[in-house]
Amino acid sequence: MAVEIERKFLLLNDSWQQHVVSKNLMRQGYFAGPEKHQPRASIRIRISNQHAYLNIKSYELGISRQEYEYEIDLNDAEKMLSTLCEKPLIEKIRYEVVVGLHTWEIDVFSGDNNGLVVAEIELDHEKEYFDKPDWLGEEVSTDARYYNVSLIKHPFKDW
Repeated sequence: MAVEIERKFLLLNDSWQQHVVSKNLMRQGYFAGPEKHQPRASIRIRISNQHAYLNIKSYELGISRQEYEYEIDLNDAEKMLSTLCEKPLIEKIRYEVVVGLHTWEIDVFSGDNNGLVVAEIELDHEKEYFDKPDWLGEEVSTDARYYNVSLIKHPFKDW
């Protein structure tokens, strides 16, 4: 079983920008699930740097969740984003910043989530130590509002 261990934080300032090592424009959409049931997983399509992925992630609060990701045909992904995924799509620029032994992913959202900026770090185990840079703010790992799948139905502009 594939497990993602990820912690998510708000940012205090933009001093992280001087340490960016890469930048990707991302678009992603989520397939609608049955409204009358509590979802067990989110299923999304993501396009980043002319590559496309199908991602399935267990739907639960916490820093550890099951995650499966598969590369798919780019044209198929474009078609699914335009015809099968809920709107609005998630649009963001993902920046990578190396701090100590870890790479932080900083997502700067646009569209209906314009103004939202979060930093994520993936870990090998839940208690793993990581350096906390001075631009790191409040942890929101267990706040479902910050999950990308939640931002489709409750975008940042409506908070």
